Amino acid sequence: MPLDVDTVLVPVDGGEASANAAEYAVAIAERYDASLHTLFVVGEQVSRRVESGELSEDAVAAESEAFADDVRAIAEDRVAVDFSAAFGFSTRRKMTHPGSVILDAADDVDADFIVVPREAASGGSGTVLEKAAEYVLLYASQPVLSV
Repeated sequence: MPLDVDTVLVPVDGGEASANAAEYAVAIAERYDASLHTLFVVGEQVSRRVESGELSEDAVAAESEAFADDVRAIAEDRVAVDFSAAFGFSTRRKMTHPGSVILDAADDVDADFIVVPREAASGGSGTVLEKAAEYVLLYASQPVLSV
């Protein structure tokens, strides 16, 4: 039975692994004539700075929109790209985790496929999405490509 994909979700955080995942997501969306939804996930350090007032939400929005423009440039006119952003961490809500935020967004946009960066092979601390990849792989109801 062939895979039916109408919407591909790619969570990004502005890192190099996210750019790589976006390239794969564009290719998959193009292959299935699907749309691409880019979810910018704000990590713990940035979330804490916003909650403390040290960093404005407008600055975070500008950074996320700039990365969304990068994804649109990768897609060119081959794939329709939508965009949203979400905080992957909160000091006020214990259940906010990057993995759960990604899966909630997948449900919200009715994603049929998820492309997520995986943890760095170097064993370094990794970015917010690299840490969430295992969670998404374990709990997603959609097919997941971890790159």
